[in-house]
Amino acid sequence: MGAAWVAGVTRARGMLIRRLGVPGARRIAAAGTLDDAVRDLATASYYRPASDAALPTLQRGVTASLLWHLRVLAGWLPRRGVECLRLLAAGFEIANIEGHLRRVSGSEAPPPYVLGALSTAWSRLVCAAEPDALRAALAASPWRDPGGTAASMAVTLRLTAAARTAARIPPAVRWSAARAALLVARERFVHGRPLPAAADGPATGVLGTAAVRAPTYRDFRRRLPASAGWALRGTDDPADLWQAEGRWWRDIEQDGLRMASRARYDMVPVVGAVAVLSADAWRTRAVLELAADDAALPEDFDALA
Repeated sequence: MGAAWVAGVTRARGMLIRRLGVPGARRIAAAGTLDDAVRDLATASYYRPASDAALPTLQRGVTASLLWHLRVLAGWLPRRGVECLRLLAAGFEIANIEGHLRRVSGSEAPPPYVLGALSTAWSRLVCAAEPDALRAALAASPWRDPGGTAASMAVTLRLTAAARTAARIPPAVRWSAARAALLVARERFVHGRPLPAAADGPATGVLGTAAVRAPTYRDFRRRLPASAGWALRGTDDPADLWQAEGRWWRDIEQDGLRMASRARYDMVPVVGAVAVLSADAWRTRAVLELAADDAALPEDFDALA
């Protein structure tokens, strides 16, 4: 047990104190207006969204706050802990890559997240000035070739991140496998698209050939390994995958709380705390959307609790 792990685990557990949680999220969702919700959020949690901003900007501010706290946590951890955080925070770099592809293709995109030590290859990728150069830079990076179109790039990068996390962070295998199953199910059976060729390897490595090659959604569910199939249990129609995604977030939050409370000073409590904070940010973004919707009902929150 090294001093850096003790400091990092202590910091990670301390960060959970200021999360919004279900009671706080329920209160924010019931705020009279979005402005009221933002004021309550600023006093009840570590999120500091800008006032008088549009909903997408507020939601991005929530995820940016999460990233900032993960970067601070990285400063307390040993090298192995930083490597874990970099894998768990890969979604931020993927969002940056997708935004940069839009910018170099002539479209607007939000400013990139500041990744700091949690960057895998962003400092090199951001220098690409055209789509082909970005794809070439990706192919030469740990991300490898993500495919040619924006859609194929999105699914390939996310499946690659899920496969890496499953392979390198044992406490997160169950979450990563289920995440990969949700991604493949949505791509194949909601969007009706075959997996990109570059995504086939990561998907097969996590889910198995039988599941990835399944001709129907029912066969896909039946052939999934136990580590991934739990997230789709009870979801008989691909149109209901949004419910499975909500269950995934709630389950990793509960798993994370148990892991973070373990009396040990190593990777496990840190991974658990990151799961709890990530789920809290997901729920917070959702309750801001409910607060902004005049037609939202109190029971709409139940899907998030």
